[in-house]
Amino acid sequence: MEQVHLFTKKLKPTHISHALSFPTHALKAFSFPEGSHTVRFEAVDATDNVWGFCLSTRLTGARPKPVLLRSSWRRFVEQKGLVPEDRVAFFMERSGEADDMIRRYTVRAQRKVMMLKGQDVWVDVEDVPLYGPLN
Repeated sequence: MEQVHLFTKKLKPTHISHALSFPTHALKAFSFPEGSHTVRFEAVDATDNVWGFCLSTRLTGARPKPVLLRSSWRRFVEQKGLVPEDRVAFFMERSGEADDMIRRYTVRAQRKVMMLKGQDVWVDVEDVPLYGPLN
């Protein structure tokens, strides 16, 4: 399977407390039912847990302004212990070129633990020691 990076986003306080804004360019990786502005999908995390998300676009206006709805996003935030400045990354794996190809989504929740030679070092939150990030 080919893995495609959809997006990585550093989390802001509103992403933690409300919905996660979703980049418009990533919408191409999802098939919305005819006439619908929402699509439900599952994503597998680094520990093989499956998370259900609901992606929604607005009904009016010139731009779709997609978001992961709070009803599906909040559980992920709480279980992972996400805080502002953490980041999430979404990927899609596909098994072929056709429009009806099998798609599998993955999600990674990451925390910056240090800088090394001027570069941020990010690790999955599941791998962060309990005492928190290093400075």
